[in-house]
Amino acid sequence: MKPEKRNIIKLLAMAGAAAALAACGGNRADADRNATLADYKSGRGAQATTVNRYLWAASLETLDFLPVFSADPIAGLIITEWYVNPEIPNERFKTNVYILDSALRADALRVSVFRQERDEAGAWNDATVNPATAREIENAILTRARQLRLNVIDD
Repeated sequence: MKPEKRNIIKLLAMAGAAAALAACGGNRADADRNATLADYKSGRGAQATTVNRYLWAASLETLDFLPVFSADPIAGLIITEWYVNPEIPNERFKTNVYILDSALRADALRVSVFRQERDEAGAWNDATVNPATAREIENAILTRARQLRLNVIDD
């Protein structure tokens, strides 16, 4: 198996594991407009007012293993820092999540994945990403968002 394919499979496995762990998450609290990002992640704070709150929470939970650079719950934008898997130190990933609508629909979510590889000189160079990687992350987020919504309906 080619190293590039193996790395993509590892990333998908990490995303799947993160989604599985996120599915074990707890209940949500009432909305608080002045909540911090840590409150959003823990479920203690408010949810976005102009984007779907289930997609917002599910995005943060699914990508919890990636360090967050910026998160704007009003605009529905989550930008992560570069993440280097300790097992593959010459490769790093970054994601951007765009929540485009207040409805819980597949077309209300867009994920962009960026990948870089380190050359012999130590410089990071852009590398291709399998388009299926972003779709798999989108599917994991959508699945978790539906679970969160069903948990609220069942309560």
